[in-house]
Amino acid sequence: MTSRQCPALLIAAPASGQGKTTVTAALARLHSRQGRRVRVFKCGPDFLDPMILARASGAPVYQLDLAMVGEAESRRLLWRAAGEAELILIEGVMGLFDGQPSAADLARQFSVPVLGVIDGSAMAQTFGALAHGLATFQPDLPFAGVLGNRVASARHGEILRAALPPTIRWYGALPRNAAVELPSRHLGLVQAQELADLDARLDAAADALAASAEVALPAPVRFAAPPPRVVEPLLAGVRIGVARDGAFAFLYQANLDLLRELGAELEFFSPLAGDGLPQVDSLYLPGGYPELHLAQLQGNQAMAAAIRAHHQAGKPILAECGGMLYLLDELADKQGASGRMLGLLAGRAALQPRLTALALQQVTLPEGELRGHSYHHSRLDSPLAPLALGRCPNGKAVAEAVYRLGRLTASYIHFYLPSNPLAAAALLRP
Repeated sequence: MTSRQCPALLIAAPASGQGKTTVTAALARLHSRQGRRVRVFKCGPDFLDPMILARASGAPVYQLDLAMVGEAESRRLLWRAAGEAELILIEGVMGLFDGQPSAADLARQFSVPVLGVIDGSAMAQTFGALAHGLATFQPDLPFAGVLGNRVASARHGEILRAALPPTIRWYGALPRNAAVELPSRHLGLVQAQELADLDARLDAAADALAASAEVALPAPVRFAAPPPRVVEPLLAGVRIGVARDGAFAFLYQANLDLLRELGAELEFFSPLAGDGLPQVDSLYLPGGYPELHLAQLQGNQAMAAAIRAHHQAGKPILAECGGMLYLLDELADKQGASGRMLGLLAGRAALQPRLTALALQQVTLPEGELRGHSYHHSRLDSPLAPLALGRCPNGKAVAEAVYRLGRLTASYIHFYLPSNPLAAAALLRP
């Protein structure tokens, strides 16, 4: 395999909440409307931003992370995208230099130039100081330029642009406009399928970006060929039921790709829609927002009975975060309203006013070690003894429990299955 070249940018910011997703989505929509093939990645273990970015670009979005995904797999994903696309966009995570590893570490590892997004809504010349800091804080960081977000007027944008040092390129501005902004809730952005006007928002953002500056392709980046990867068809002939709807939508595209590479046939179903459980050998219940759909989940007794029967038959179930909450005796939302869940895992969970866990996780199971992450607002009270506890490679005091009852494996951890294909196959193989 040989290296490949493709124009690429990593969109970052001084902090969370500056508008990285809006800008990345605007760039993706603008270039895809111009007929270019755009591939978008999200730095870090996020689910919600990729839903928006997939709609903006018209193509699936994958995670890049030097810890959870790993350098080799991140390289493989970028190399593959460079063979398909005319532009690669990577949305950063938190602030540019925040975390271990950071978005800056990823940019430096793969020589992808950084576009800094700065919320200019309450500043003038200080915009230039922030831009200078982003560009020069780490002298070995490839840096492309900056873009002003939430700008009050064309004149305000001119002030911000004039404050930039001559070495920093101006990529334009997005206005402070409710028609462009993306709404959020307790776990992040509102899911793409819940926004009836999402395409109008994306088009408005792309139009504003095009009007503020000449948006040309960045310089090509050379992506080295990855080491070869062989995946044996360990799940050949296995039918896996995957819950996917408004309550269960936190799915890594890479997980689905891997299961198919392993030979599995995926059958998607909705616990919310009242559909029956498809004829499957194994079940995958991913995370999401079950707390927003308590009455509907409690009311679908046919689905509950079918999943209980699946478990009683000794068939595999893998449940992550919201999927695990669905298996409990009871789940309560932030207002204290509760619903009866499936009763397969003893315990009760309740949503809390604040975030209760956010950390990368590594856990050693009998099937092997898996990497993933934890991000939730609920607290679980269960008498069950864990099979294993995760650990955070960054030293955070977060050790998520993994529970095992027969062939049922459940945890708050969102597993990144490509981190260990053999373990993934063992968890879901009948």
